[in-house]
Amino acid sequence: MKGRLLAGAPLLVLVIALLAAQAVPGGQAPTLTYTISLREDGSAVWNTEYRTPLVTDADNAAFQNYSAQVQAVYLPDYTDLMKRSAAGASTATGRPVSVSDFSADTAVQSGPTGSYGVVHFRCTWTGFAEKGDLLTVGDVFVGGLYLAKDHALVIRPPPGYGVAEASPDPDGSQDGLVWYGMRSFGAGEPRVVFTRASLPLVPAVLGIVAACLVVGAFAARRRFRKPAPPTGAVQPAAALPSAPAVEPGDRILALLAERGGALYQSEIVDALGLPKSTVSEAINRLNEAGRIEKVRKGRENLIRIRQKS
Repeated sequence: MKGRLLAGAPLLVLVIALLAAQAVPGGQAPTLTYTISLREDGSAVWNTEYRTPLVTDADNAAFQNYSAQVQAVYLPDYTDLMKRSAAGASTATGRPVSVSDFSADTAVQSGPTGSYGVVHFRCTWTGFAEKGDLLTVGDVFVGGLYLAKDHALVIRPPPGYGVAEASPDPDGSQDGLVWYGMRSFGAGEPRVVFTRASLPLVPAVLGIVAACLVVGAFAARRRFRKPAPPTGAVQPAAALPSAPAVEPGDRILALLAERGGALYQSEIVDALGLPKSTVSEAINRLNEAGRIEKVRKGRENLIRIRQKS
């Protein structure tokens, strides 16, 4: 039964099965993120990131043992798996699909939430997307896809391209289109159509005309403005200082309370219109003060108001 399942499994299920079989033990659930970065010629760079918490000495020892074998054992397994997947995609799509430039690396990363063992497997797919007037992704996913819990798929367009169509709808669009598990996709999904972003002629001309009008109005204002009042004339009162600005941390807490108590960090940045660094610094202060808690979800932080005990 297991052999029959793997023989017909879609692309990501095979990769998940491979990495899950080699998973480093940890006290918390590991995460898996597939990032597909498209190129204009229809090729794509795949990056599979496996991140597992290192809580105990045994976790660290297991990860070091895994790291010592990644080049000799696990990279060849990954290479063979991806080559077989590409061969199947080539047969199904009727165009040449191949993979190359395989690499793998491991690292231990430490941060406010603890230490993590991080593994990256990378390769380049040639012929990954259907190229024409549009760049279409999806037909290589012949059997559909399955994302398990704590797994995520990210598809990034080439520079200068925008999304014309995406099915099913992504769960987010920051730094590319994002889908989170647990979920299943049908055959040929997710399907995304990218189109080259261009500046239409009419809006461009209108923009130039508007700029000319602004410059002209400014020049006329300088020409006909009233002279400065003579010395000793009564000057208008200075404007009253504005009310003090609300601290970013207070704005974040108010936003969380308004939105049900939890938001992704990127959603907070979008909603408040503040720089990412400002939001990150405010969140760290709130977390240290015990006002909120940060929970890692895939490539993002979920920010929640800490419930009083």
